[in-house]
Amino acid sequence: MATDKIEQQREHFNAISERYLKGRCEENHILLKSLIWQHALSPLKELLPANAKILEPMCGSGEGLEILTTVFSKELQYEGFDYSEDVVAAAKLRAGKIWQADVTKFVPDRDDYDAAILIGGLHHVPDHAGRVVRNVSRALKPGGIFINFEPTNGTVLHRLIRERIYCANDIFDEETERAFSVSQLFGFFEKAGLECIRCTYPGLLAYTLYYNPYAFPTLNLGGPRAVKTAFGVDRPFLANVLGRLLSFAALSVWRKPDA
Repeated sequence: MATDKIEQQREHFNAISERYLKGRCEENHILLKSLIWQHALSPLKELLPANAKILEPMCGSGEGLEILTTVFSKELQYEGFDYSEDVVAAAKLRAGKIWQADVTKFVPDRDDYDAAILIGGLHHVPDHAGRVVRNVSRALKPGGIFINFEPTNGTVLHRLIRERIYCANDIFDEETERAFSVSQLFGFFEKAGLECIRCTYPGLLAYTLYYNPYAFPTLNLGGPRAVKTAFGVDRPFLANVLGRLLSFAALSVWRKPDA
């Protein structure tokens, strides 16, 4: 195993890539993802121009493209990168311009993206998260948006539960992965000079049961009706203080100030 944390993450993701990619195609996971993203982004449908240029760092299977084309437009210019060779190889079959790169070394040479989307990536590079957010933000045009979905610890209990899971479940690497509190996570974006325009907290019942079937297959019970019922239970709490405290994840949308 590599001693460098970033290399260790690359090796770990290569090792679990088959399970990860299979899980992201599971029926309940796909349905829940659709419910979460439609709820979070539908009010912002006018934000992206036609033929918007999108960047997805740490793109995984390239699901950011599917999410944004479903909610906003099918005419998007998409680019993405990831550090895992195995994940990149699979993503290239699904999306357009995708390459292998280390997000901690990403330095944009231009600011011409209309939006960036980063899904569940920052906790894989916790020691570099602030710099990653800052550099990805620099790749945005003035007025561009940065969409982020990230595991969070609403309370100390959440952190302890997550740490226990990371140690016990081999889909995670407890030596290199670390989730943030909501205030820590949002601080990265605020320090990068971005303004929050929407935040929701979908890491509740449905998320716990159905978002990570490759990690928790015994929780993945029932079918579409069960997923919709669980999400219905969550809906009243998705955008309030109680939801923030109870949630294991935060979905936020940030805007870069106009020049």
